[in-house]
Amino acid sequence: MLSAKHLLLLLPFLSTLGHAQGPAITTGVSQELAQHRTRVLRQVAYKLHFNVPPQVTAPIPATEEITFQLLDNAAPLQLDFKEKSDHVGRITVNGQPQPLTVQQEHLVIPAAALRVGENRVAIEFTAGNLSLNRNPEYLYTLLVPDRARTVFPCFDQPDVKAVFHLTLTVPTEWQAVANGPVADSSRVGARQTYRFQPSDTISTYLFAFVAGKFRHTARQPDGRPMHLYYRETDQEKISRSLGPIFDIQAGALKFLTEYTQIPYPFRKFDFAALPDFQYGGMEHAGAIDYKASTLFLDEGATRDQLNARANLLAHETAHMWFGDLVTMRWFDDVWTKEVFANFMADKISVVTQPDGNFDLKFLTDHYPAAYAVDRTAGANPIRQPLDNLQDAGSLYGNIIYHKAPIMMRQLERLMGQEAFRDGLRAYLKRYAYHNATWPDLIHILDERTPTDLQAWNKVWVNEPGRPQFDYWLRVQNGKIKRFNIDQKGEDGSRRVWPQQFEVALVYADHVEELTVDMRADKVRVREAEGKPAPRFILFNSSGQGYGLFPVDAQSMPYLGQLQSPVMRAAAYINLTENMLSGRAVSPAQLLMLVRPLLAQESEELNLNLLLDQLTTVFWRFTPPAQRPTLAATLESELWQAMQQVDAPNKKKQLFKTYASITLSQAAQDRLHTIWQTKQPPAGVKLSEDDYTDLAAALALRAYPGHQQILQTQLQRIQNPDRRLRLQYLLPALSDDVATRDGFFAGLAEDKNRQKEAWVLSALGYLHHPLRAATSEKYLPQSLALLEEIQQTGDIFFPQSWLQATFRWYQTPTAAATIRSFLQAHPTYNPKLKAKVLQAADNVFRAEKLIGEKGSAAAGQ
Repeated sequence: MLSAKHLLLLLPFLSTLGHAQGPAITTGVSQELAQHRTRVLRQVAYKLHFNVPPQVTAPIPATEEITFQLLDNAAPLQLDFKEKSDHVGRITVNGQPQPLTVQQEHLVIPAAALRVGENRVAIEFTAGNLSLNRNPEYLYTLLVPDRARTVFPCFDQPDVKAVFHLTLTVPTEWQAVANGPVADSSRVGARQTYRFQPSDTISTYLFAFVAGKFRHTARQPDGRPMHLYYRETDQEKISRSLGPIFDIQAGALKFLTEYTQIPYPFRKFDFAALPDFQYGGMEHAGAIDYKASTLFLDEGATRDQLNARANLLAHETAHMWFGDLVTMRWFDDVWTKEVFANFMADKISVVTQPDGNFDLKFLTDHYPAAYAVDRTAGANPIRQPLDNLQDAGSLYGNIIYHKAPIMMRQLERLMGQEAFRDGLRAYLKRYAYHNATWPDLIHILDERTPTDLQAWNKVWVNEPGRPQFDYWLRVQNGKIKRFNIDQKGEDGSRRVWPQQFEVALVYADHVEELTVDMRADKVRVREAEGKPAPRFILFNSSGQGYGLFPVDAQSMPYLGQLQSPVMRAAAYINLTENMLSGRAVSPAQLLMLVRPLLAQESEELNLNLLLDQLTTVFWRFTPPAQRPTLAATLESELWQAMQQVDAPNKKKQLFKTYASITLSQAAQDRLHTIWQTKQPPAGVKLSEDDYTDLAAALALRAYPGHQQILQTQLQRIQNPDRRLRLQYLLPALSDDVATRDGFFAGLAEDKNRQKEAWVLSALGYLHHPLRAATSEKYLPQSLALLEEIQQTGDIFFPQSWLQATFRWYQTPTAAATIRSFLQAHPTYNPKLKAKVLQAADNVFRAEKLIGEKGSAAAGQ
């Protein structure tokens, strides 16, 4: 037996031996592997050639040459490639052929073939299809977070940045766009070869190309050339949209250049609008991708749609600095690029959308979405640990995209706008074209404020959940004697979220707004003391605080009379959150409050909140047997409100809600007449997509002749991409249960889930409340498929799959199915379990609220 002394003597040798063996070979990209490659790799470059055939199912032969500087050749080197060995042909290292070694999604290069200094690896391979998004007339890459390795062998981690030299050979009628500008192109027969200039230095997840049959337009706003590639065919949408698209992009670039004091960091600024793109957009440097339906809007576009377009364009442009110029070191900090993209997009919208209300937009955009996760048993912190990049997709969600901007706005308010901005400038300058962590940024910001940001960071960034506020008001002789507010975690924990928010003392003839600096679990609002007792108190009146705020019971008759749109929005959101938490207001009471406001609410974004509340109560918190009676009342009130409002956008919002809750025969006949004649209600503008939605609504209600309605609508559609979409959806819209069963069973095969946006629409039809009785049986298989969907789908697909599946279920049996699944899988992937709990939260709440407080109809 070795003594302790001998073991100490052997440690250096054992350490060297472990280093020589290199990181363990496991699936995905482990943190151990990534850290090893970060230590030994420098100056990585890829030379790639993809030969894309015209047939969508034919393989894509490809070659690549990887060059890099190696600081240490003691251990084998792993290249990431998530394909079988039959996809790899010849491989040479530094000019010498090497035997093929494929293990656990890696090509393993033996240490003996490598040398310290420059190395060159050449590979002949067949490109992986998983992330090439191939369609009959076009394809596009989408490689975030670790999908580059599904297409070609690479070092697929964000802190091994590289230069990409790309060549594409495609059918002659195709165009192509990539990170770098086109250097030249040549034609041989029916094939066109595009050779692109070297890209800027970027992470593998930002490498991208788009190729296919696209229309193209170019403009030079503010002197910067911009090229847009698109497949939209509706000339009215095109002519109305091109100007705003280019103008908003230019405005965003100008704002970010001034705010950061760093010029646009890359050589070109091109973008493509893709049909049914999985995300809103993706920030590929020099070749941004967007969802076409978000960019191309018609005359009837609502304020929500206009805001969404402006925000999306600004968000992806902001990524050029936050994410592309400075990139997170590891995907546990993926939220940093997303929070700043959203945070900056909100600032940019003030400039590019001067007719909008920034504070209202911020409140309505972020708060309901953040609360929808943070109130659940599956709530996750903003910053989450990550051991392997193959799980990185599960980090994405509303906490990153919506709670984080709220947190960042609180941080800016805490520090002051100037100090915060100067800290961001220092951060971008220090880490330009490199990688950084959230602690790196906190260190820079901490130098610019006396506040202890480490303590602040703990509860806001590293822990999940939201605070719950309560108050105590003592009135004496008609004046406020004492006003106390306290906070605790919604889970009952005694935690403190340091933040500032406003409370409004609402009187019959005026409103006084007071700022509360909530740095402790209990705060005395001394500024209120001695003031006359108000009619009621409104919490979070400025819409900048975060948490479950109390609702003053005295406020309910007067909320629609508040002059400030932000105050009304805050009140509506507070009501919803209290209803869902079982405090202060029931679903029936909420609906009674909402209905009189439909024709009165002057702000379009607020009307959206009210209509969402109405739809939620109707479908989620009203038992099926009581819906027809309630529907008859709501149909009449919605139609009447639509006649009373003046703004076309509000008319359209009310009409779409009317169509969504229609149950009576008379209302269905009205929808059919509108669809058949293409004569919408006066003042309402309906697009081709809107008429497709009407046809689907009639099909869901088994309206007489609905199959022919769908076929007629199919023939009406002019755009080939939208026609293919409806063809895919027809089985999900069928009134034949066996047809729907067969369609759902087919979703078990990955090939039937390739168009994720189509799948989600289909799930919405399959699981519509009107079909819950026959679709609830799909829930066990839907849950069983989740792990595979995480591996084969894009980053938002697992959560979107669950949300589309669970959205409207309200029965105890549905809730029991979800609980039984989780109980039967005690070692289930924790991040996926959290997604299940997040998506199922409304099922559990519906089960409880309907059981305890009855339905909305019970209040009639």
